[in-house]
Amino acid sequence: MELRFTTRASDSAWVDTVWTCTSDRVTEMTSVATPCWGLVFWQRDGQPYASVSGPETGAAVAPVPEGAVFVGIEFAVGTALRFLPTPALVDRGAALPDATRRTFWLGGDRWETPRPDDAEALVDRLVRAGVVVRDPLVTDVRRGRRPPAAPRTVERRFRAATGLTQGAVRQIERVREAAALLAAGDPVADVVNRLAYVDEPHLARALRRYVGRTAGQLRAGEHGAIALDLGQRITS
Repeated sequence: MELRFTTRASDSAWVDTVWTCTSDRVTEMTSVATPCWGLVFWQRDGQPYASVSGPETGAAVAPVPEGAVFVGIEFAVGTALRFLPTPALVDRGAALPDATRRTFWLGGDRWETPRPDDAEALVDRLVRAGVVVRDPLVTDVRRGRRPPAAPRTVERRFRAATGLTQGAVRQIERVREAAALLAAGDPVADVVNRLAYVDEPHLARALRRYVGRTAGQLRAGEHGAIALDLGQRITS
């Protein structure tokens, strides 16, 4: 049984990553914490589907349609759907109606379903139409710029835009990087030092909470399917 993920970075300021996935005799997976919301498109037995995924604050078990092929767009932190605030999507999602093999409905209009190599073209059209928006203050914070606002205002705007605190986003991004390093074979002690964890138990707690795996399981590719591209096939 396998869940085969491929992820690529994007050169769009609106997109974090674009991913594809194929499930082979997999009925459930470990869903991993993520600070991003996204659009997900998949087909199973010739039937197309589309949905909006929300930020995830922890690891959980999630169902997987067996034999499905997925394409997903993870949007940059600070972006949002104009008609659906990101805080309303945290730890949940929303199905999009009337998906066909070529198009889907979003924001009151029908759009062409993207392939992995033209996801950014769809995003550009959504941005131009005002369907996808962002808070420039959050963008400045993410780029390390000091915004002209009080810290309390910054935190309030950040949470309103993302559904998460700045601290939560940093923790999730750090542990996802840690998981990738461990899966690649980096020693636990090196990952602790590189990512500034207090000690190995601190890292272990973060992995359990946000990734649902131990360091050993990540290194061995064990414990079933997981929603991460770790540069290997995670099998059970």
